[in-house]
Amino acid sequence: MLLIVAVATVGLAAYYLAELATAPMRTRRNLVHRAANYGREKVAGKELPKFRERVMAPLTTQVAKVMFKVNPKASTETVARKLMAAGMRNASPNGFIASQGIFALAMGFVGLVLFGAAKPAMAPLFALGMGVLGFMAPGFVLNSKVRSRSAAVAAELPDALDLLSVSVEAGLGFDGAVQKLTEHMKGPLIEEFELALGEMRIGESRVEALKKMADRSASQEMSSFVRAIIQADQLGISLGRILRIQAGDTRLKRQLLAEEKAMKAPIKMLFPTVAFIFPAMFIVILGPAFLNLSKIFKF
Repeated sequence: MLLIVAVATVGLAAYYLAELATAPMRTRRNLVHRAANYGREKVAGKELPKFRERVMAPLTTQVAKVMFKVNPKASTETVARKLMAAGMRNASPNGFIASQGIFALAMGFVGLVLFGAAKPAMAPLFALGMGVLGFMAPGFVLNSKVRSRSAAVAAELPDALDLLSVSVEAGLGFDGAVQKLTEHMKGPLIEEFELALGEMRIGESRVEALKKMADRSASQEMSSFVRAIIQADQLGISLGRILRIQAGDTRLKRQLLAEEKAMKAPIKMLFPTVAFIFPAMFIVILGPAFLNLSKIFKF
């Protein structure tokens, strides 16, 4: 019975996390639908708020307030920056902070239920440990997404710079070259360029849009590229030449990083080799000899 309750608690926590992650996207979709059908649909009577509006939104706000009291160092700006760097633009910072508290409580309860029957004296300690793991899990997943997206941006940058340089040398302006780039390539880097291009179209200056793109990407290669473009724009240097230099530089950095990882690979493979492969080899090689010796000496 306790196990069923624990599983149900984890299920409710997962449902809560899914609601938090998809709430902004649903809101945006509803607003777009209303704008597209403005004047076409009949005005309905006053409807009761939905469950997520009546329960989930106030619960998220209250849990986030409690989490800010428990962890005063938590900052919505920092979380929002990480969510943007991870490509999770539909997620809410308050929702993410609230999810840490919800997941910590759920995992703590699961630890209390699972270990309470076997070792009641140690159950609070296990519950505390599981709660800490539950609190850290969303942050770990978010940081992992940030690292993987940053690596993807760095990997796509050289090819994107080549296409930009060709477009600029063909006579297009920087904005037109970025537009061509978004039409012919896909990926996390292109999403950042699309967002920067949209900001420039609504009146944002090129410098500010590029700086925001560098901050969102959390990539050193992207920051270096943005600084070079801004300096070239300010000093009147040819963008095509700067883009070709940046493409070669980023390719060289990517090659050096690959060589560094290749040099570290034997050291990283040492532990699995010693822990898993060597014992199996010893069993295969020495096993028959040990069986023969056991027959000879009868032990």
